[in-house]
Amino acid sequence: MSERNTGVNWNESWIKDVKVNLSAVKARADTLGTRRCVKKKWQAAWLLKAAACIDLTTLAGDDTVVNVQRLCYKAKNPIRADLVEALGVKQLGITCGAVCVYPSRVGEVKQSLKECGGSAIPIASVATGFPAGQTPLQTRLAEITYAVKEGATEIDIVINRAYVLSGNWQGIYEEVQQMREACGEAHMKTILATGECGTMANVYKASMVCMMAGADFIKTSTGKEGVNAILPVGLVMVRAIREYYKRTGYKVGFKPAGGIRSAKEACVWLSMMKEELGDEWLTPKLFRLGASSLLLDVERQLYHYVYGRYAATHEFAMS
Repeated sequence: MSERNTGVNWNESWIKDVKVNLSAVKARADTLGTRRCVKKKWQAAWLLKAAACIDLTTLAGDDTVVNVQRLCYKAKNPIRADLVEALGVKQLGITCGAVCVYPSRVGEVKQSLKECGGSAIPIASVATGFPAGQTPLQTRLAEITYAVKEGATEIDIVINRAYVLSGNWQGIYEEVQQMREACGEAHMKTILATGECGTMANVYKASMVCMMAGADFIKTSTGKEGVNAILPVGLVMVRAIREYYKRTGYKVGFKPAGGIRSAKEACVWLSMMKEELGDEWLTPKLFRLGASSLLLDVERQLYHYVYGRYAATHEFAMS
């Protein structure tokens, strides 16, 4: 794994006078979904890669210990055993990238993963007043501390969108720095909630500021906004990652989340990472897909590749 991003000192010049050519961004994003296509065994390989990069997520008000147990078992066994055998990939030990829940469920995830032999799978917890982030800073920091104490190895924080919209970039930097400190050894994914950032220039600036403050990942959305993971936003964010890497030598991960439901969409996001950042970013260490229903379609497509027909939804374990 590459050296963890430690962040850099505040430097306003890195975001000053940033301009984004929206029409060019949209034109480039349009080519990703139409020009690139993988088929047959190559598509199967990409789908297996997608499964390994999924943060299998449940963030519902009616979550129970049973939901958590089912999610953990699915994270440990994301692809049906007969498909794994037919594809000849049993030796790879493919699991999902992480299990993502609310802080109050972290302890249950830790126990459930232990029971199903998946203790090596990262445990991710949302925190800091997810999804709105409209709680006092000390409360947000305390929530991180609680989640880490319960066993979370990754923390998905949300930034202060009011600061984004008012241009208080140093305020965001200082808050995210404190959140990074509260995370300790747990890796920090910083959710920008891009659907509430106002402009593409703000998306770029928020991306850069969060990386400067020590984010290990930058993430598009909470999944609760009106607009979630879309390719133009993703393109702006990965270009910011590329620029930060050129300036500092630190590799920061990227996580699109919200609204990614089909295997085809997952392949498009993977192709963007390959073209914009290179093969090094095509691993769960630097790329995740935030999703709850995506894995089902990935399995269905793999089933079609193996058996030549589509299976009914009820033939797959729930995720």
